[in-house]
Amino acid sequence: MRPATADDTPAVEKVILARSCWLEERGLPSWRENATELARQAENPDGDVWVLAEDDGRVIGCTTVQEQTPPWGWTEEELNEPAHYLYSTVTDPAFRVMKPGTVMALWAVNRAARHGRRWVRRGCHFPGLVRYYETQGFELVHEVQRTRTTVYLMGRRAERVTDLEERFRALSGPGRNSAEAPDRWSSSSLSHMLGRYRRTC
Repeated sequence: MRPATADDTPAVEKVILARSCWLEERGLPSWRENATELARQAENPDGDVWVLAEDDGRVIGCTTVQEQTPPWGWTEEELNEPAHYLYSTVTDPAFRVMKPGTVMALWAVNRAARHGRRWVRRGCHFPGLVRYYETQGFELVHEVQRTRTTVYLMGRRAERVTDLEERFRALSGPGRNSAEAPDRWSSSSLSHMLGRYRRTC
């Protein structure tokens, strides 16, 4: 994992397009038309966009880590707790069997603990993603209505992850191109990325 730069924009767009194709093949909503704009988040000068890359530099995933929990949907007490907030997690579906989305989530949990944070939080728009994030150890905290959509707000305690390096190494192991995903949502959170892009949440 490393901070994204403007040079990563084409690679991030390629990942978004690959995930869009995967979604479209399954009859799910896609954000192909917005891929270029979404990829430009890699140019964020605040440095809160991170990419998951192989040793040869190939980008296989990205996520955004913010220092503050969004000020809606959470209680005042929760907003006062030190936490990192994950946005816009997306991965290359060619690697889905190796669960790169889970690896990025655990990296965020470990990083938050190292930075003295108590929580890692995230949000999504689909019950399928709720179930997927629950497999990563996140729990549903709030279910709130935002404009015309329901947003599911989730959290996990920050903690050190002892096998993180092993999980990173496994990403380049055999079987990464398997045609079958472990679940229908894999590690994509494009729906929340689009929501952030449109400033609806």
